[in-house]
Amino acid sequence: MNLLDGIEAFVHVADLGSFASAARHLDLSPSAVSKLVGRTEDTLGTRLLNRNTRSISLTLEGRLFLERSRVILRELNAAKLDISLVAEAPTGQLKISMPNITSFFLPIIGRFQDAYPAIDLELDFSDRVVDVIDEGFDVVVRVGQLADSRLTSRLIGNFQMHLVASPRYLARFGVPGTVEDLANHQCIQYRYPTTGRLETWPSLDTPERNLSFAKQLVCNNADARLGLALQDRGIAFMPSLLADQYVDSGDLVVVLGQAVSTTYGLHLLWPTNKHATPRLREFIGYFHQHLSKAARYV
Repeated sequence: MNLLDGIEAFVHVADLGSFASAARHLDLSPSAVSKLVGRTEDTLGTRLLNRNTRSISLTLEGRLFLERSRVILRELNAAKLDISLVAEAPTGQLKISMPNITSFFLPIIGRFQDAYPAIDLELDFSDRVVDVIDEGFDVVVRVGQLADSRLTSRLIGNFQMHLVASPRYLARFGVPGTVEDLANHQCIQYRYPTTGRLETWPSLDTPERNLSFAKQLVCNNADARLGLALQDRGIAFMPSLLADQYVDSGDLVVVLGQAVSTTYGLHLLWPTNKHATPRLREFIGYFHQHLSKAARYV
């Protein structure tokens, strides 16, 4: 006898209250179900059910074994599902939210589509804090970690933010030597869409306060801030994910070094689900691999 068959028969008898009902559910005869349960009891060396002509009830051992049996069957079904999902080609749709940095993310999205053409993508580029569950997102890419017990989180990596400006801008207006010198410069700042507040520029030499300046150029998009800096419009506080290639090429210069700097973590977050679909697992693995190469570990 397959012990799992006996466990399944026992659970159905316990749940349905009779051998006849369990037999109909399992498409077996009542005598076959009775034999399966009896052999399970023999294997365990204990009686699981009290039987009489009118009713069936669980023994103390039966009640204990019933809970364990449910766990065994759930895990077996989960294992079968996992195996079947692995065998499936990833298809279907993913609804994804990520920061509004299209110049950085679109090339990665394009390569993902080349690798998985059967997966349809609905993309939301936004800096607002979305409600992953209520808005139906499959996965989000976010700076910082959302405090939500309903979500699973994976750190991709850490990246720095620095002040940058073009060499032409600095040649015209001078290179700031101290944090206070920023008061004489055009500062390209970011306004948070959710709170309406300006992003603070943390000063390490004056940690008790955040910097604020009279001359400001404010926008709500990282690509726009980068473009303005490249067009010699001022000094911007930019993530290394965007600025590094331009710093390496000489189109931008880091100003004030570590004096105005901070480090952020980049995370993937998705609804906690024991049986993630193949398309979600492939996306998580792909983005973790490709984004972690770009994120600077510090």
